[in-house]
Amino acid sequence: MNAKPLVSVVMNCCNSDRYLKEAIDSVYAQTFLDWEIIFWDNASTDRSAEISKSYDDKLLYFLGNQHVSLGAARNLALEQCHGKYIAFLDCDDLWLPTKLEKQVALLEKNPSLGMVYSDSYFFNERGNIRRLYHDKKTLCGNVFKELFANYFLDIETVIILRSILDKLPEWFDPRLHVMEDADLFLRIAYEYPIDCVNEPLSRWRVHKNSDTFRRHELFAKESSLVLDKLMALNENFKDQFSEEITSYRRHITWLEALSCMRVGQAKQCRLLLRPYLLKSKSFFLLYCLSFLGQKLFCYLWDKRAGF
Repeated sequence: MNAKPLVSVVMNCCNSDRYLKEAIDSVYAQTFLDWEIIFWDNASTDRSAEISKSYDDKLLYFLGNQHVSLGAARNLALEQCHGKYIAFLDCDDLWLPTKLEKQVALLEKNPSLGMVYSDSYFFNERGNIRRLYHDKKTLCGNVFKELFANYFLDIETVIILRSILDKLPEWFDPRLHVMEDADLFLRIAYEYPIDCVNEPLSRWRVHKNSDTFRRHELFAKESSLVLDKLMALNENFKDQFSEEITSYRRHITWLEALSCMRVGQAKQCRLLLRPYLLKSKSFFLLYCLSFLGQKLFCYLWDKRAGF
């Protein structure tokens, strides 16, 4: 194997054996061949090690001494990367075969880019599927303002440059468990233009065991931390992005209200939502649903994702 492949594929694993082989196989099925997998096992206790070690030497297996945050685990994997470009694939997601081929070509054509992303399919075990950007326009160029106001990236779609990582004062924030990717990608987009392959090149699996659903209580807290870090980027940030900050804070309130409802705190949920009822249909809808009770609410809310 080439000692320095062009692309390093970071796979962070923690007890992910259920979908792991399917995920790894989707990397081995790539039409672009100059890659390595940096597989970081975050102290798994299932069959993840056995599965990952069954592949050839294009997959480099590393075992952490102890379980750490996802942000810290991603940094540990990055330290082992040899590639000019770094891509990410979580162990329950999939890539389509031309993912690397099309995105690497875009990066090679325009070396000024900070990262590239693509559309993706969201799918679940019941066979429901939809495109991530089915009702959105993909954005390219200097789009930090738009990304900050309405974050739209999924980590399995993104490729970044190692050279840009090395210029940042921090890679992934080790304090973060669920917003570590948004924090890093926002900081990159603040400094560099981004581009997009406007077609689905990956598949994002929706299931109840993912951190997106299991650790819902962390999203508001970590989003607030990300906001604090962004506002510290320069002294004029608050003036430059005042409208976006307002929108971001409103989203944090939404996340707090949703988390309250999931744990049965309906009154607190409604208290958070009230100031926005006449400003947002989604806030008004969540407010109405909060009267249904925790069990029925969670059932209907999960039903939206196809569970």
